[in-house]
Amino acid sequence: MSRADDAGDQTRDTTSSCAAHAPGAPHGAAGSPPGPHGYAKQRDQHLKRLRRIEGQIRGLQRMVDEDVYCIDILTQVSASTKALQSFALQLLEEHLRHCVADAAVRGGDEVETKVAEASAAIARLLRT
Repeated sequence: MSRADDAGDQTRDTTSSCAAHAPGAPHGAAGSPPGPHGYAKQRDQHLKRLRRIEGQIRGLQRMVDEDVYCIDILTQVSASTKALQSFALQLLEEHLRHCVADAAVRGGDEVETKVAEASAAIARLLRT
């Protein structure tokens, strides 16, 4: 996404609830519900954090290209992995506070769907 796209997205309304996430509602990319999502208010911080992680990955490529000692590369891999895991946990917390909590307040079957999605995401994180 270009910086121009980035700036345009910041004008999006982030005050609406997860009502659009209801079953049968139109879905965004890859079948996901349309935004705004729980992370919308921290979008800029998340992008900054992801760019920092991207820099760590580029650093790994550079280390391999420069024939750096294996253990030093593995140390950097570990740091990059921990950074991604930390980001994932923060995103999960925001999902629970926003999307799952909103579904619980509204009631109905959607809360079961949101809890199942969160449980599956946690299971995937634990497998890594």
